[in-house]
Amino acid sequence: MLNLLSNVLAEGERGRALQDRMVLDASGCSMLAPLQTGAARFSSYLLSRARKVLGSHLFSPCGVPEFCSISTRKLAAHGFGASMAAMVSFPPQRYHYFLVLDFEATCDKPQIHPQEIIEFPILKLNGRTMEIESTFHMYVQPVVHPQLTPFCTELTGIIQAMVDGQPSLQQVLERVDEWMAKEGLLDPNVKSIFVTCGDWDLKVMLPGQCQYLGLPVADYFKQWINLKKAYSFAMGCWPKNGLLDMNKGLSLQHIGRPHSGIDDCKNIANIMKTLAYRGFIFKQTSKPF
Repeated sequence: MLNLLSNVLAEGERGRALQDRMVLDASGCSMLAPLQTGAARFSSYLLSRARKVLGSHLFSPCGVPEFCSISTRKLAAHGFGASMAAMVSFPPQRYHYFLVLDFEATCDKPQIHPQEIIEFPILKLNGRTMEIESTFHMYVQPVVHPQLTPFCTELTGIIQAMVDGQPSLQQVLERVDEWMAKEGLLDPNVKSIFVTCGDWDLKVMLPGQCQYLGLPVADYFKQWINLKKAYSFAMGCWPKNGLLDMNKGLSLQHIGRPHSGIDDCKNIANIMKTLAYRGFIFKQTSKPF
């Protein structure tokens, strides 16, 4: 029985190696969707083999306790996660937490300069369960152009009263740091990374406004996952219309109002969870600063 278990675990290693190659060799989007499908089929096959090999010993509460304990430990040691439910759901991610972020900023036609962040939402997504564990959400008082334009309000749904009297960006960044510390995200042993829909939020908007105001940018804002790139790796096509295309491609219902920062974060989290359940493993897409 133990030899059969070893064979199944060896197949698990080959399956995980296949997924690693799928991510690392992601140079052409057209090849990725078939690879992803193949990996998903392999995972289903592996689970079926595990059930046949281990039978009642592992998958039934009436199994032999000692053997069940040994088998579970061996499965966990080979990257199957802390529970059988986690193994069935999706492969382990490379991060303990994903920090989903989506700014809304002052805007007009033609565009005003400088743009200023007026909504600052973050969702803390557990990398094992892909469930939302905590939320940071604040509106920000713009100082260069304190009066929101009708175009901005129509686009984002943010009215003047929602930003008047709110903290400045400097104050909000201080509160973000406090929230990060409270959530254990500043612990060097905890791996977390921001996730955005595009590169604009952390490559352009935040560093640009911080430079204008003479504020430092925390190191944790300097690496992120662009969900558009992750989606293209997983699905083999680029989502030209962002969240709308990604929701459509995954047959998901759009959550809330487009261009609401907090609602966009919820959509990003939902898309990530769906991709994870399909076997996709998220990797950093930004280049080092």
